Amino acid sequence: MTTTTPSRGRRRAPTRMERAAGRAAALQKPRVILALLLLLGLTSVMLLDGYLRAEVGGDERVRDGASSSKVPDKILNGGPIVSFRGGQATTTSVPARTIALTFDDGPNPTYTPQVLKILEKYDVPATFFVVGSMVSRYPGIVKDMVDQGNEVGIHTFTHVDLSYQSDARIRREMTQTQLALAGAAGITTTLFRAPYSSETDAIDNYSWPVYEKLGEEGYTSVFVDTDSDDWKKPGVSKIVQWATPSGTSGASVLMHDAGGDREQTIAALPKYIEKMRAKGYTFTTISGVVEAQNTGAQFPGGNQNGDRNGTANGTRTGTHRLQAAHREATGTTLYEGKALVVAVAVAEYTVPTLSVGLVIVGVAVMARFGMMLILARRHHRQRNRRRFSWGPTVTRPVTVIVPAYNEKECIANTLESLARSTHPIEVIVVDDGSTDGTSEIAREAAHRLGMTNVRVIRQENAGKPAALNNGVRSASHDIVVMMDGDTVFEPDTVRQLVQPFADEEVGAVAGNAKVGNRNTVIGAWQHIEYVMGFNLDRRMYDLLRCMPTIPGAIGAFRREAVLQVGGMSEDTLAEDTDITIAMHRAGWRVVYQEHARAWTEAPGSLKQLWSQRYRWSYGTMQALWKHRKSLTDKGPSGRFGRVGMPLVVIFQIVTPVFAPLIDVFTAYSMIFVDFRAALYAWLAVLGIQLVCAAYAFRLDKEKYRYLLMMPLQQLAYRQMMYLVLIHSCITALTGGRLRWQKLKRTGEVGTPAGVG
Repeated sequence: MTTTTPSRGRRRAPTRMERAAGRAAALQKPRVILALLLLLGLTSVMLLDGYLRAEVGGDERVRDGASSSKVPDKILNGGPIVSFRGGQATTTSVPARTIALTFDDGPNPTYTPQVLKILEKYDVPATFFVVGSMVSRYPGIVKDMVDQGNEVGIHTFTHVDLSYQSDARIRREMTQTQLALAGAAGITTTLFRAPYSSETDAIDNYSWPVYEKLGEEGYTSVFVDTDSDDWKKPGVSKIVQWATPSGTSGASVLMHDAGGDREQTIAALPKYIEKMRAKGYTFTTISGVVEAQNTGAQFPGGNQNGDRNGTANGTRTGTHRLQAAHREATGTTLYEGKALVVAVAVAEYTVPTLSVGLVIVGVAVMARFGMMLILARRHHRQRNRRRFSWGPTVTRPVTVIVPAYNEKECIANTLESLARSTHPIEVIVVDDGSTDGTSEIAREAAHRLGMTNVRVIRQENAGKPAALNNGVRSASHDIVVMMDGDTVFEPDTVRQLVQPFADEEVGAVAGNAKVGNRNTVIGAWQHIEYVMGFNLDRRMYDLLRCMPTIPGAIGAFRREAVLQVGGMSEDTLAEDTDITIAMHRAGWRVVYQEHARAWTEAPGSLKQLWSQRYRWSYGTMQALWKHRKSLTDKGPSGRFGRVGMPLVVIFQIVTPVFAPLIDVFTAYSMIFVDFRAALYAWLAVLGIQLVCAAYAFRLDKEKYRYLLMMPLQQLAYRQMMYLVLIHSCITALTGGRLRWQKLKRTGEVGTPAGVG
């Protein structure tokens, strides 16, 4: 028995591992925060995009027949422009032979530019009541609109009926639209038209308080007295006819440049302008109507030709005067508006890009499920044929190496399970500088169990790879089995594990690790994950001859192969993945033996689970990067680079990193698109996963009752795994290094009941 005892003193100096863990903890917190911020940013972008697209639709009345007993008669019977001065509401009518041409629901990237082009051609001004969400999405169109001399008013931010909204919602709808206008065109406006409004005689007791409140804040509410009803798409001639006032009456005319198919409106607009000009009508803006009333001007807003710039001869000056309803945006309003426009531009670019990514991820996920099922079934059939054999039965003794660091809770159970082994073994416990008496407990357990084949080697704390290498150097036999100090074997595990070594090409064997503490929610989630991983993933990789990882809990190696590749490396956090790939590159075959089972204690808290999975995922990335040259290896040694490397990168890194898109888009669709359809799609994906999990459980003869936890696993556990992987990617991009981290163990996993 070899023992190395560290020096003792009054105050024990921190071990190498403890110092590394302290440094790691200090470094990881900012990266965790950055990972959370990235996910929060993605969610915010999706919510912003959904909010921008919500509730914008056609012009349909929300209510009919409501009472208007609280609305003053002078408003109900007055003109289409309602202003408030000194707390008193007044109305303004459009003068005779004058048209205040208005458009609702824009801007629209298809139709609004066509409308502007027609207006510019005929030198006609118009007033556009814009939807704030559309303004923020198409700011350039609004800027052109204003620069061309047209007038804009607010049509709310999301085209919602304000009559049923809270004061806070009303204020938000108005403020956000003002910010959008400030960011797009550098202005704010005092004009307002409510969605679903028409003539003043339709004002009722629900909507009147809204107009009063906004009037007190300085807004002028604009209605119509002539509706083209172009949204009904009745035909060009009907639109022109319905937009024409009777006799020589002036009119506030409503058309639409968005909210649906507006081809008929585009075709009708020039015909309408020509018709009204022929009848001697002048076109003006809403502000022009108000100015005409205040000043008594004969031609509001310009000359008889409808010049939008108000020049005497109808020629353009090259610049427009600020419309009376417009205010120049300055200070905070201007900068907040520009920030809104930029944020929306980011969302407009991000969401379509993510949509493409979602399709790719969805196809990859479905392809993976299909590939796993097909290949796992083939593997199962192949290995269970009566004539299948690795070769002559392996009966020679093997060495079991147990690296241990502060495993006082578990080491006795581990040795007790090995004492029942049906295969001849020697056991080497390598104590990596434990401070909890692990060595003494191991010796006492070996003595109590009568195990004369146990050696306990104590070394200065140097990490798990060093402990394993120490065990390999000290091994007496040509096959070494590696297991964790918190793991227990079934009596037949070692015998099953070493049988593939009858094939001289086999250099390493992966066993079947199972979660022992599965009676908690976290344990059940990991149990499902382990069963699927070992019985679908590993079967697939085994059949393709590109096994990426031999689990640290249960793996066997030819000693000469381990020494040939330089032993367990400290270059990565995933020494098991590292050496597995190294084995492939050295030309050895790595296989999976599903009948060799080990029971391990999975992390019992979310914090420990995060720590473990972070180390695994980051270590895998390190190992892949370290062995990136395997992509160009020739012959059998290059098989992992040609097949395994792409599969691992796609299925264990790239796809999981973007897999949150599925959940984000599901939530997005449920909130903003179609709740039922999104729910059915999510349930369909869950159903496919359940089928895969059920088949994996069948292969491993596990109880199906744990699958009842799978829906909750998809809602909670999977999200955490996303964050862990994102955290790992950030660490990989920013640089970072961790050492062997010790998880808190309880020692509750013993030899399974009924085994042995």
